[in-house]
Amino acid sequence: MSLILKLDKVTKSFARVETRDVTTALSEIDLEMHDGEFISLVGTSGCGKSTMLRLIAGLIVPTTGTLSVNGEEIRGTSPTRGMMFQKATLFPWLTVEKNISFSMRMQGTYKQQESRQEVDRLLQVIGLERFRRDYPAQLSGGMAQRVALARTLICKPEILLLDEPLGALDSFTRMNMQDEILKIWQNNRQLAIMVTHDVDEAVYMGTKVLVMEPHPGRVMGEIPIDLEYPRNRSSAKFVEYRNQILDMLHFGSREKD
Repeated sequence: MSLILKLDKVTKSFARVETRDVTTALSEIDLEMHDGEFISLVGTSGCGKSTMLRLIAGLIVPTTGTLSVNGEEIRGTSPTRGMMFQKATLFPWLTVEKNISFSMRMQGTYKQQESRQEVDRLLQVIGLERFRRDYPAQLSGGMAQRVALARTLICKPEILLLDEPLGALDSFTRMNMQDEILKIWQNNRQLAIMVTHDVDEAVYMGTKVLVMEPHPGRVMGEIPIDLEYPRNRSSAKFVEYRNQILDMLHFGSREKD
């Protein structure tokens, strides 16, 4: 059965203690997403991108409206919805290898050769084979983020939630990881939803880009990306999509008076 994620008139508000007023992070969001889609969420800070991911993950509940997967309302977290946060959330008492393989160890599958090979492959992809026995405190911020990303990817969730997963990486590692995430997504055909502030990254990875605006957070545009993978970042069509998104965000080129 194909997967359908629905957000039905979802609003999320937060109370502000100091001023005793309410901030609406998301307002009346109506969306439908399917497996096989890679959705890129872009927008300025404060438009509710990360809030939307946390709602889908089940980490917070909507103020009004409902979120559902195949008609079943989301109530709490689930291993079928894997989330990668902006900051690495690693277990400090586990090595790099054991952090990545944590879910396999909990399921009792890590002794299987296929599982161990997958851990080895991801260690190679993120370039940390030599650090497999190191602990998080011994890693740089970027290295820790790569470990956290590998730990999320190895679970192969039905819905992959990525909250600026590559922001702490250098440009070359970032591009390699973009391709690796796309490869895993193409193999698994799950629904992937990624928050990013990088418009080029949104176009390079997404089958669709949702452009959001703040105060309150709303989707002001849906742009299907009609480009084959792997994508050429310098092609005329790629640049056209990028400029379209920048114009919607009011960062496009402006003629001088």
